[in-house]
Amino acid sequence: MRALFLSLLLTLGACSSTDVQEYKGNEPTLTLEEFFQGSLTAHGVLKNRGGKVTRYFNATIEASWDNSGVGYLAERFEFNDGEIQHRNWRLEPTGEGRYRATAGDVVGPGEAVVSGNAMKMNYVLEVDYKDRKLEVSVEDWMWRVDDDTIINQSILRKWGFRVGTIQLTIIRQDD
Repeated sequence: MRALFLSLLLTLGACSSTDVQEYKGNEPTLTLEEFFQGSLTAHGVLKNRGGKVTRYFNATIEASWDNSGVGYLAERFEFNDGEIQHRNWRLEPTGEGRYRATAGDVVGPGEAVVSGNAMKMNYVLEVDYKDRKLEVSVEDWMWRVDDDTIINQSILRKWGFRVGTIQLTIIRQDD
């Protein structure tokens, strides 16, 4: 039985995730500097590791880019239990379709890669959990589905195991 369990773990560990380059030819093209400009809203759910929705949220995002090409996303999340969270992202271009992503509750820099209509971003997020701080790895995917809409899925892991997911829709607002 133990050998079967170890074999299963090795097989699961060998599975590769999707490469963002697989979306290279997909339309509409996701250009961060164009999509994340001005006011946006986000609406989503948090799910536990079993897939049960545990929280709902709505968010506002104010996005801008400076003359050096650095992007800023000021996010305000309001959860169904009344909690309010803020996250301020800084997206610094590091090469063709690549960005260094930082925020106050992100441990170290994250990396974002854009290709076609998709973006994949990996980072470590510090979250409050049962009166203590916990670091979780986040695999964050975005797909632009039309001029004004992105579908986003984030997979949260601790010690390599999935502990939850976040699913949301980001919508550009007319200014």
